[in-house]
Amino acid sequence: MDRGTAGSANRGRLQVGVRTEGLSEVVKPAGELDHHTAALLSEPLDQALAQGRSRLVVDCSELEFCDSTGLNVLLGARLKAEAAGGGVHLAGLLPVVARVLEITGAEAVFTVHRSVEEALSV
Repeated sequence: MDRGTAGSANRGRLQVGVRTEGLSEVVKPAGELDHHTAALLSEPLDQALAQGRSRLVVDCSELEFCDSTGLNVLLGARLKAEAAGGGVHLAGLLPVVARVLEITGAEAVFTVHRSVEEALSV
């Protein structure tokens, strides 16, 4: 299921695809994750957790930008997933997003994988 952004000013800035792979929910944000688009990612993450899928794989291979609001969405999902006995796995980070995680120290609290396939095999 792909979701477009709300509001014409932000249309197309973030698309989020969701699929289930075994026990994991794979969520793929593509575009820019920021204050204006964060809800488009938090919604499917929250929905997966509400449906009992606590192992979340976020495919970041097409995530071109992530600000502090986007990072907070990922951190919030991590806390909820861990409370439910699961976790958040980040896969395929582009250098610009990896740098945000490095600068903020958030890379230390996520499990990071080179690819979705690697994340799913763990």
